Amino acid sequence: MKRTLLYRTISYSLLPAFSIRFILVQRAYQMCAISKTICTLKPRAMKTFVRLTLFVAVLVLSVDSHSQANANLNQGLVFKNPTLITAATTDLKVGAIYLFKGVKSKVNATVKIDSLVNGAKVNKIDDNSVGLGYTAAFQPEIKIPAGSGSSYAVFTISFQDSLTGASQVMNSVQGTAVDIDGNLLLKEMVEMDMGGGTATYSNVGLEISVLQLLVTKFRGLNVLGIEHSGLDTASTGNMYTVSKANVSSFTVKMGAVTIASPSVDRQFSLYMKGFNYANAISLPVKLVSFTATLNNNNKVDLNWVTASEINVSHFDVERSTDGVNFNQVAMVFAYGNTTENKTYSIVNDISDVKTGIVYYRLRSVDIDGKSLYSQIRIIRPGKQSDLLNLVMYPNPATSELRVTVPSAWQNKPVMLEVYSLNGQKMKAMQNSASGQTETIAVTDLANGFYLLKASCGSESVQQKFIKK
Repeated sequence: MKRTLLYRTISYSLLPAFSIRFILVQRAYQMCAISKTICTLKPRAMKTFVRLTLFVAVLVLSVDSHSQANANLNQGLVFKNPTLITAATTDLKVGAIYLFKGVKSKVNATVKIDSLVNGAKVNKIDDNSVGLGYTAAFQPEIKIPAGSGSSYAVFTISFQDSLTGASQVMNSVQGTAVDIDGNLLLKEMVEMDMGGGTATYSNVGLEISVLQLLVTKFRGLNVLGIEHSGLDTASTGNMYTVSKANVSSFTVKMGAVTIASPSVDRQFSLYMKGFNYANAISLPVKLVSFTATLNNNNKVDLNWVTASEINVSHFDVERSTDGVNFNQVAMVFAYGNTTENKTYSIVNDISDVKTGIVYYRLRSVDIDGKSLYSQIRIIRPGKQSDLLNLVMYPNPATSELRVTVPSAWQNKPVMLEVYSLNGQKMKAMQNSASGQTETIAVTDLANGFYLLKASCGSESVQQKFIKK
């Protein structure tokens, strides 16, 4: 992928009897004073970096058309000058952790490379730290391999108290994915998972598709394939913002979907700041929770809570016995338009179900027919002693393994550990308040058989899975 720099020669009258000529590089401004010497102009926010050597005998002035955007950005979180805090051998590899000091007063942040999927590589953890791009944004450069498919890097961003190092819960976090562009062969993608929240974007000149996935995630995917020459916060048609209260950590995926594309290096940008959008719209429903609980009468209590509804028609409750084919078992009309928390509940009889596992999901339907699915909830009919087991999917797993823990463990501390078959511990993760389904990255594991052990207090259960 190559981009062409456009040059304009413009006359500006700075005083009534004085004018000066300068060269303005579109969307890429950098001070460069020269006098009959060679000047190399270096774009500050280009995804494919091009140097042009010019013989010039004038004064080149820098004009920052984004001064207001930068002023706004400084009010958010500032990510710059990262330091690798894991072993030097981990640099730019899975498991590497980088410290960003002072993202906010008395707050530090770490960025961990969780996984690299389908051949994606991290070339630079933060381009702006070496003078390219906006200094306040987190801007990794990612190599997308040649071929067709979906390749991406997964990062976990966590906040800590700068004095004690303890986990820091931020009252409010806003993350803006900027310049999600592409071309005929490549479409960029940025996905954020803050555990919920709201996604906001512009309905003017929209170049991306913004979707809510599994309740907690939002994905912006380029659809028009229009290549832009730089990172431009004024180009709101290919950016979106996720906002969430009470966040201590979140994940972000950055990558691309390709069709017979050559290998390319792409620069991504995540501003930890909100922006104003013309004709701003939000996704139609904000689902706070969806739960399924087996009661003592062979019935399942299904409950869900929404925090906001915009033009929502109704909810479909769907059930499956194989996790693939779902059928509607109930329909509940929505309040339609509200910004207040609304609670819904139904009871579903499963006395006629013969399988050992029942799957539920919730489908919210907008008045124009658009729909959104929740995360899948799992019920295991049978005796209480039979409930202490795990459900893992997909199995075999390639990048992520989702683990559904026993219902009695939910909202309790749960430890997940992965062992090789010879007993070597490969990785571990702990959640102080487990949800029904936890996700563990397995991209860095070699192909083969592994044992997953899940523990909660004095109880533990283990099960084999395959990394493919």
